[in-house]
Amino acid sequence: MIIRRIETFQIAPRWLFVRVETTPEQVGWGEAIFPKRVRAVRGAIADIAANIVGSPAGAIEDLWQRVYRGGFFRRGPVLSTALAAVEQALWDIKGRQLGIPVYEFFGGRVRQHVAAYVGIGGESAAELVAGAKARQQAGYRAVKLSPTGPLHYLDDYARIASVVENLDGLRSQMGPNFGIALDFHGRVHRAMAHILLDALAPYHPLWVEEPLLPEHGDLLADLARRTPIPLAAGERLLDRWDFKTVFEQRALAIAQPDVSMTGIHELVKIARMAEAYDVTVAPHCPNGPISLAATLQAAAAVPNLVWQEYNPNLSLASRRAADPSCQNAYLKHPGVIAPTAEGNLVIPSGAGLGIEVDEAQVRAADEKGWEVLDMAWRNTDGSLAEW
Repeated sequence: MIIRRIETFQIAPRWLFVRVETTPEQVGWGEAIFPKRVRAVRGAIADIAANIVGSPAGAIEDLWQRVYRGGFFRRGPVLSTALAAVEQALWDIKGRQLGIPVYEFFGGRVRQHVAAYVGIGGESAAELVAGAKARQQAGYRAVKLSPTGPLHYLDDYARIASVVENLDGLRSQMGPNFGIALDFHGRVHRAMAHILLDALAPYHPLWVEEPLLPEHGDLLADLARRTPIPLAAGERLLDRWDFKTVFEQRALAIAQPDVSMTGIHELVKIARMAEAYDVTVAPHCPNGPISLAATLQAAAAVPNLVWQEYNPNLSLASRRAADPSCQNAYLKHPGVIAPTAEGNLVIPSGAGLGIEVDEAQVRAADEKGWEVLDMAWRNTDGSLAEW
């Protein structure tokens, strides 16, 4: 099978789908991220297409190596997500050609389902409790929240006290066994991160995600030595070379690669590396349906994976007709990636990624387009804050 054409579709609310077509005719789908630089990503995919159209679609590792190494300048989120989306589509094609799910290429399935955790928001303890209770009633056993807004390099302790108050109220209402993961989102600087971790430890968070920006990965080990809270990171790390550094430093307890930044095979490789360092995997995936399906194919074959990120606000099958921006709205059979009543995601067992994309709906939605602009958070002194 020869790659004949690669197309991109800009789908609301912020997704970029990639369609790869072969000769003889077979179609596979992938999904890229980085919505704030979507024009750059679409351009990168066009550059990739110019280099690999006409190549054998089944030579996935060779094509990955060609694209990764062939441009001389390597890596970066734009090139990484572009390559990841094309790679997902090629695995989808290969699985469909052979009539097997993608996870069979990586040793077969080690689990039937993966537990999902979901996000909540709120400015007060009462709002957070209401969100967590709603998720618990829907069957989920863990939630994630960003406990703080923008923080300066050194900020008022009142900001810390407010975070502690909210988490105290949430933990007291949800009990000791409900999972509460915290996402600092890289917006907390080193000095404040030390203070926050100390203050939050008594509430036994499931983990703290991105306690520092990825640029400061060399400082994560210092944080890890000073706190009993497991540290997590990885959504902005690109490949096994990025993860190698933090694994060698013994900095992470939870690795969070994103399949639309790494690709499927690279995610599996990262998970294999993590296993050797006794690090668990909880893939990042607040993305669209193709990214989720691709993540679940990798999750099926990864023994050291324990949680899967999921956004139920974007994925209610009952909203499909009314809201085309739902996470599974562009699938012919949206229930295949819907959660169970117990808050689990069942591994799709169909050929390829295990989903059927509604191509007509995708092409119609692409005509509308979308744009996501940069955030502009400011500290009280007017300086730019991390989002």
